[in-house]
This record gives sequence, C-alpha cells and structure tokens, in this order.
Amino acid sequence: MPQLNCTLSAGLWELLQRQSKETNDPVSHIVSSALATHFGVAHHTLYQVSTSTALVEGIYQGAVRIGTLREHGDLGLGTFESLDGEMAIVDGHVYQVRCDGSVREVGDDLLIPFAAITRFAPDTHVDLQQCPDFNHLLAQFDELRDSDNIFYSIRVDGHFDTMHTRAVCKVEEGVTLVQAAAVQPEFKFQNVSGTLVGFWTPAYAKTLNIPGYHLHFLSEDCTQGGHVLGCSGSGLHLQLQRTDDLHVALPETEAFLKGDLTRDPSAELEKAEGAKK
Repeated sequence: MPQLNCTLSAGLWELLQRQSKETNDPVSHIVSSALATHFGVAHHTLYQVSTSTALVEGIYQGAVRIGTLREHGDLGLGTFESLDGEMAIVDGHVYQVRCDGSVREVGDDLLIPFAAITRFAPDTHVDLQQCPDFNHLLAQFDELRDSDNIFYSIRVDGHFDTMHTRAVCKVEEGVTLVQAAAVQPEFKFQNVSGTLVGFWTPAYAKTLNIPGYHLHFLSEDCTQGGHVLGCSGSGLHLQLQRTDDLHVALPETEAFLKGDLTRDPSAELEKAEGAKK
C-alpha cells in the first residue's frame, strides 16, 4: 500500500489530532477521507446491516429499508425478510432471487434483515481467459489480495460456461440458517453471461460477516441468479477493491435485542453457505 509523507503546519496537525481524539478515527483514515472528497472519488466504505451471527440464530426480521441501503453504495449482497431469497446489488439496482428461480428488481420500501454494500471503485482489475472451476477463480483473487486482515469488495463480469447457485426459501420465525439451508433449491445454468458481486471477509470478523469469499450471481438479462456455489467460464474480468472502513447498522428489533449472539457461528456458516453434500 503506498505511503504518504508530508510536512503540515502546527495548526493543521493540531486539528487532525483533535479530530482523531473526538472520533476515534486514525489520522491516516481522516487524511484518506479528506483526499477522497477533494478529488471526488469514493472512500472505500463497507456498510452492513446486522451480523452473520444474527443470521445463524434465525433473526430475519426486516431492519432497514432498501432505499436506505442504496444510499450507501452500488454493489453488494444480502437476503430478505424471513430469508425470502438471495439479494444481488449490481450497478445500484437491487435484485431478489427467490427459491423458485425467479428474479425481480425490488423497490426502496422493502425491509431487509441483512446486507452489505459498498460504492465500488476497484483498485485492481485483471482478465482471466480461462477459469476451469470456482476454486481457480478464488485463487486468482487470493493472488490479488495483499492482506488477510482487511475486507475486499469483488466484481466479476463475463461469460460462464457453467454456473451453480442456490436460493433459500422463506421460513417461519425461529428457523435457524442451517435448517433453512438444508432444503435450499439449487440451480445449474449453462452458457450464461452475467456478474458476480460480493466480498472477502477476514477470519477474525466471522461474527460480523461470512468469513472468506461470499459471492452472488446475476445474469446479464436479470433472469437468473443466486448465491454462488460453483462456476466455470472464459474471458472473465476480475475487479477488486480494498475496503478499509466498516460501518455496521445494528437492528433494533426485539429479536435482535434479546437474541443470544454469543455462540461461534463458524461451523453453522460453513455448513449453510456451501453446496449440499
């Protein structure tokens, strides 16, 4: 990561120190935000609603409106109230992939229980001519990442020879994520163009978001999609953004406020997020 060394007046340094003390933000973060504003570029912030632990425990009540979510970015993913399908946010449009395979763009008034979104301005992009499988794609992103301790936002565009996705079905209150995922419908598409969007989350943040890679797919014609379980393709354009600022909006629903969120969600997340054995 490039480093900036410069000389400041005593007055500016005092202001920086005071701002850092009042906000608990590092000086480097304040300077980076100020420069991003000055040059009119996006500061890489990840805005998230609720936590992965709450999802594991079956807390799916709507907490934030889609309209509020879209104020914070144009790329992301999540789910809907009562786990009613998979969310893919592409170019500022929010799509719902339901368990019957249907896809629709949703309006701003819909409430959602969990989502993550960023204003995507990639730092790195490469072209991948051949991608034999999903693990190969993830390995390319491993090479692009320069740290295991910060968040990354991801986008992949191109033609997929195969695409394997899933979409969870709407559940009753109290059904856990693992129980819901046990009956998730899976979809297999061939020769489809589209976009993968999602995030890489550090292992230490497993109680906040799904650790490792988490990607959702939306076809170019917006008729197919879901949570990605596998894929292969050619002529793929990979884009990666370091995401060094995290804002979490915690729900104020009764279920969240009174829920037991002390358990380690790792095992349940791994079981729920992968393909059925």
